[in-house]
Amino acid sequence: NSSDAPETITSRDAARFPIIASCTLFGLYLFFKVFSQEYINLLLSVYFFVLGVLALSHTMSPLMSRIFPESFPNKQYQLLFTQGSGESKEEIVNYEFDTKTLVCLLISSVVGFWYLLKKHWIANNLFGLAFALNGVELLHLNNVSTGCILLGGLFIYDVFWVFGTNVMVTVAKSFEAPIKLVFPQDLLEKGLGASNFAMLGLGDIVIPGIFIALLLRFDVSLKKNSRTYFYSSFLAYIFGLGLTIFVMHTFKHAQPALLYLVPACVGFPVLVALLKGEVTEMFSFLFFSGKLDRFPVAIVFVCGNHGNSCWSPWLRLSTCRWCLLQLGAYMTPPPPQLYSHKNMALLHGRGGMLEAESDSPSSPVLVCLLPVLSD
Repeated sequence: NSSDAPETITSRDAARFPIIASCTLFGLYLFFKVFSQEYINLLLSVYFFVLGVLALSHTMSPLMSRIFPESFPNKQYQLLFTQGSGESKEEIVNYEFDTKTLVCLLISSVVGFWYLLKKHWIANNLFGLAFALNGVELLHLNNVSTGCILLGGLFIYDVFWVFGTNVMVTVAKSFEAPIKLVFPQDLLEKGLGASNFAMLGLGDIVIPGIFIALLLRFDVSLKKNSRTYFYSSFLAYIFGLGLTIFVMHTFKHAQPALLYLVPACVGFPVLVALLKGEVTEMFSFLFFSGKLDRFPVAIVFVCGNHGNSCWSPWLRLSTCRWCLLQLGAYMTPPPPQLYSHKNMALLHGRGGMLEAESDSPSSPVLVCLLPVLSD
């Protein structure tokens, strides 16, 4: 399904993210101050019940595919909702699934009702882990520089809202939703009925996680049959998390996990790159996924009639000054008079060249779409 297509975070998105997160956090804080906490959490519980069931089902699907034997009667289904009729018919929902997916949904629903009725910490963590895994899978960074911008911005965000105000702690304690993992501190005394918890927000898992996933892709791109940067960043995450827990217990105060995770997850791989002499390769690595219209594109026009070219970086609508050809580089679907969907598909995830017809009777214009590193 198209909804499962990964979203790639650009440097512009990364710079905006801490501001958007701050507005959302403070908005939730005001909601809890103005409205009844009971009704807000009831609404959020139903909302996250639906999301949690879908996320856990998606996470379980690969495991179920291995468990079920090949002889299992796996029938295909399609859920289709349309609006209008005839030529004006428009798809609203088009969801394809099979019997294995239904089994996953059934198991996930049992966990969901357990969480909805009991708010048990195990059910909370199952949903939380599912959200985290789906987040790392569906969110990608386009390069290491973008990851540094994102982590650096959220480093400041986390420190400010934890040490500078009581907003983060208040929302975390009031917000009864599986957006955090909870660890029972009295597990040995009370068993599964533990009630005293330490918390780790999902953002402290997903944000470093997508950066570590980018470094794994960088490892693969080097074609050296090693995972040096992945393992170094993963070990750095464990070290940073351990340091967070140590400081929290030492000072008996809530700690912003990114205060320790960001320097570790960025510093360790950069140090490895310095030792291996691959800093340039690391910061020039570019990863693409998803729709072309979500990425910065540099457009080079080579007019076949005049033999000249013009460079237009980061233009949403560009015009060749020689043949007045307009190109909607960010338009989806692309204008049919410029290039076909077949040609467009060849450009997904990489630079490429294709011919586009001009309105003038001159020869075709050669267009080169090249991904660039920053916006």
